[in-house]
Amino acid sequence: MIAARNVSKAYRLGSIGATSLKEELARLWTRARRRSSRPVVEDFWALRDVSFDVQPGEVVGIIGRNGAGKSTLLKILSRITAQTAGEIRLRGRIASLLEVGTGFHPDLTGRENIFLNGAILGMSKHEIRRKLDEIVAFAEIEPFIDTPVKRYSSGMYVRLAFAVAAHLEPEILIVDEVLAVGDLAFQQKCLGKMGNAARSGRTILFVSHNLPAIQNLCQRAILLDRGHVVGDGPSESIVREHVALNANFADVTLANRTDRNGTGLVRMSSVSFTDGAGAPVNALTCGAASRLIVRFENIARRRLRNVRLDIGIDDQLGQRVALLSTGFTTDRPLDLEVDIDTIEVRIDRMPLMSDRYAFTLYFAVGGEAADWVQNAGVFDVEAGDFFKTGKVLSRAGGRLLIDHRFTVGTSRSVTTAGS
Repeated sequence: MIAARNVSKAYRLGSIGATSLKEELARLWTRARRRSSRPVVEDFWALRDVSFDVQPGEVVGIIGRNGAGKSTLLKILSRITAQTAGEIRLRGRIASLLEVGTGFHPDLTGRENIFLNGAILGMSKHEIRRKLDEIVAFAEIEPFIDTPVKRYSSGMYVRLAFAVAAHLEPEILIVDEVLAVGDLAFQQKCLGKMGNAARSGRTILFVSHNLPAIQNLCQRAILLDRGHVVGDGPSESIVREHVALNANFADVTLANRTDRNGTGLVRMSSVSFTDGAGAPVNALTCGAASRLIVRFENIARRRLRNVRLDIGIDDQLGQRVALLSTGFTTDRPLDLEVDIDTIEVRIDRMPLMSDRYAFTLYFAVGGEAADWVQNAGVFDVEAGDFFKTGKVLSRAGGRLLIDHRFTVGTSRSVTTAGS
């Protein structure tokens, strides 16, 4: 169904396209008069020599870190952009869901946009009419179907967009990470729809950071890294390869990480771990007091107002396990003076079961991301006596321990069974 041969895509950095047409023409005229002042133009290869085949009825996951080239590849396959080099061969009708609301007109109603978007995807008017009720019911927007979509929430947008694309019944369905916009129930509904499409023999390309969904839905996965295919095989083994690649990447010193986002007002430089007394440790202990110390540099050299630090903790499949945030524990905005360079997080009883975890750091100032590093590092948690019963629990019970107690008794009296 899909054959890709040595597909490459280059973007020219520093060339025309950064501003309006009028400004670009004025800049070109100025350069023509000053022949010596040429712009610095650099080629950035989003994809390089990517080759693979997808057979009829295959469900293939495409995974990789941000910037690996996943979305670029899907746009080439969807004929939204053209490759710089290489060849793509496709057999069958394609439906693509790459961005929320692509092909929607904000002033048209949901009903009108179903016809518009369906036509863009290649559906006939008769086919759209026949499936209209089913599309509306799947999107769960019946009360708002005749409301202009500019009044829709992002969740309503994605529900309607996916419903139209999924009911096209194409031979090839291409889905990017847009499902992350929907709530959990709708995500499960979409995964079920794609599973039904796969069982009916349709070919699906699915890009997602949800690694368990990749394992459950896809028999095969392709791993991209910096524009190259670095893995192609059974989804379980490729997911493990992806996890190992991320672990190696997280070993890079935080201060030297270049894949960071934000305004740059702040630059986080290191994270260290100690026990409850402040002594450095190689691994945290389940049930014991722990500290996480984040050090940063105030690049702005001014008082930072309305500061928020989030530490997202993920398991080895990239699933979010817990979130530590100053926004949860403070009842007023956090302001930091110029000389402050450390934020310490104290955990009275480490609730994580023994395993290796990755963490993402998000530092916001004034409600805007100042420094954001995904997969900033890893840490280990070793087994411990969380409940103080002398028992060390296995990981079969999950990832997170909850302090709890049971009581037994009759309707007249209650006796504490545990503490």
